Amino acid sequence: MREVTEEVLQILSEGGSAALATVIRTSGSTPQRSGARLLLHPGGEITGTVGGGAIEEVVLGALRRCLRDGKPTVLSHDLGRDLGMCCGGRMEVFVERIESEPRLIVFGAGHVARPTAVMARAVGFRVVVVDDREELNTEERFPECERLLAEPQDAVDGLRVTPEDWLLIVTHDHRLDEEALDVYARLDHRYLGMIGSRRKVFRILQRIHGRRGLPPLDRVYAPVGVALGAVSPEEIAVSIIAELVAIRHGREADHLRAVEHPALHKVLAGSMSPEAAAHTEGLPTEDRHEP
Repeated sequence: MREVTEEVLQILSEGGSAALATVIRTSGSTPQRSGARLLLHPGGEITGTVGGGAIEEVVLGALRRCLRDGKPTVLSHDLGRDLGMCCGGRMEVFVERIESEPRLIVFGAGHVARPTAVMARAVGFRVVVVDDREELNTEERFPECERLLAEPQDAVDGLRVTPEDWLLIVTHDHRLDEEALDVYARLDHRYLGMIGSRRKVFRILQRIHGRRGLPPLDRVYAPVGVALGAVSPEEIAVSIIAELVAIRHGREADHLRAVEHPALHKVLAGSMSPEAAAHTEGLPTEDRHEP
């Protein structure tokens, strides 16, 4: 059990996620006592045991499901009647997903980044602010946040982005937004959002496509946020945080995201301008998310 505990502590302190099963109640003859644990990593590695045999196979199945959907559950089985084990006792096992405080990397330290960082901290994100402007990227403006004084493109090595990281592009310059999207969308990540109008998003993607082809867009949310009619920096921050929370919990939301709309394919093919594509029917109602 100590080995499992050490690995859980390492995940919580250094980042990552796993699914943990804990025997919470037993009666009769069982292969493990209450407190026994089994840890399953996303790559399939396991540590610990809840007893082996049929009960462990059932628990492993529940752990895999928990890794996918994040939902905790309690398993209760009569080992003889339900699983055909010779022990004949009964076990209850609690299965849960464990993960470190997710890291949100915010590119930009301007008027939208500031309230977004505050709200992100409040809902459980560890926030890193990346901006080379010393007068804006300060401890006073971003309390309890890590700060990196650099432009997005120069911060790649220092950030060491992982598949668990959340990325948000809200810089003061369209050039920086474009560079950040081009660089970081090609790295493994959990989520990448970019602020801007649909016209801006389509135009940036058109330019990136013309240079070296598009990066994967399956986890790119641009325009960022959900449709709330947001206008002020604080309202836009609420829209962005609502999107992060919805995605983290696997819930449906009215995303402003337009990168999967067929209009983008027409822009990339040269048969439609970004301006015309931005007004195509079927796109989500657009908030004013132009920095």
